[in-house]
Amino acid sequence: MPAPSLAEQDIRCSFCSKPKTDVAKMIAGAGVHICNECVGLCAEILAAQTVETPEISYTESMTVEQILEFLPRIAEVSAQVEDNLRVWVQRARDRGATWARIGAALGMTRQSAWERFSGEE
Repeated sequence: MPAPSLAEQDIRCSFCSKPKTDVAKMIAGAGVHICNECVGLCAEILAAQTVETPEISYTESMTVEQILEFLPRIAEVSAQVEDNLRVWVQRARDRGATWARIGAALGMTRQSAWERFSGEE
């Protein structure tokens, strides 16, 4: 089965999890996506930060409960990246790439690539 087109993929923002249908623009990265709304928020944060202000990781101020609430979002992004990787592997296969070349690109054996991505048992 050929890889799904971008229009067919369930693409969500890796930061806020909004689907592509709920935002004006979606920017693709290596296995991740960011919507125009999150880009805007990032721009605001960067514009407000001065040279003298050190970067402070917001995770340091999170409580255990906040971290536990955050875990499912991280798992969702991980699943999205894995799904995206499967699509890209299928695109490579659609264009004639061998399992050996795909495995080499991913730092695994041909057999491991086939087992992980072929969908066959």
